[in-house]
Amino acid sequence: MPRLAANISLLFTELPFMARFAAAARAGFDGVEILFPYDHAARDIRAALDAHGLALALINAPPPGPDAAFPALPGGEVAFRATMEHVLQRAAILRPGAIHVMAGYTDDPRAEDTLIANLQWLTDRAPDQPFTIEPLNPADQPGYVMNDYDLAARVLARVARPNLGLQYDSYHAHRIHGDAITTWRRHAPLVRHVQLGAPPDRSEPRLDVGPVDFPALFAQIEASGYDGWISAEYTPGTARTEDSLGWMQSYGVSGPARQ
Repeated sequence: MPRLAANISLLFTELPFMARFAAAARAGFDGVEILFPYDHAARDIRAALDAHGLALALINAPPPGPDAAFPALPGGEVAFRATMEHVLQRAAILRPGAIHVMAGYTDDPRAEDTLIANLQWLTDRAPDQPFTIEPLNPADQPGYVMNDYDLAARVLARVARPNLGLQYDSYHAHRIHGDAITTWRRHAPLVRHVQLGAPPDRSEPRLDVGPVDFPALFAQIEASGYDGWISAEYTPGTARTEDSLGWMQSYGVSGPARQ
């Protein structure tokens, strides 16, 4: 059965960052993901995870900034590899289930080949660390190289490494292809990590109305045999994050479960 994680970069933001681990555990999550865990000491984050019995499901790389060393940028190979050495050092302490490698922003025709070469280097450099790539929709992320699930599938086939998989996001899948469920069916065998958010505003999954039929999507995920992380990566439409968690009942979690 899939395990549920809370993206504490977006959820429980009514609390200080280091208090969000306890809140996620009380709400019944088994793990958390952190978009960019680079502003706090890795050992402090690891201690908070351990104190509350949480796994770290996923982090993003490279760290953000005006000079972010993305893997799809021709000519940036040396910078990317140096950056990822630092990320891997941090990951040795944090022990994330996966590292989402963000492709970057460019229209250079060499971008795909550059991305392939850098991902092959990275996955060979850390063969025991799982990595993911994720398509992001062009409306929210104009110019982002990885902007289509079919493109992601082609990149995965070309990289051809067992520790690289697809990151599926219901919000981006709908915004890119107009049908999150069909996108899941088409690409489910490649998926190594799942994120949930409802279009059009990346709010919590709705179980009654909305452009994505989340009960049907949950049924498809279960039928596929997927047993990895399902992460809540959305901006709550409620003042308190815990009031947005009704969708968790679909996975047998009805509310705060741990002290």
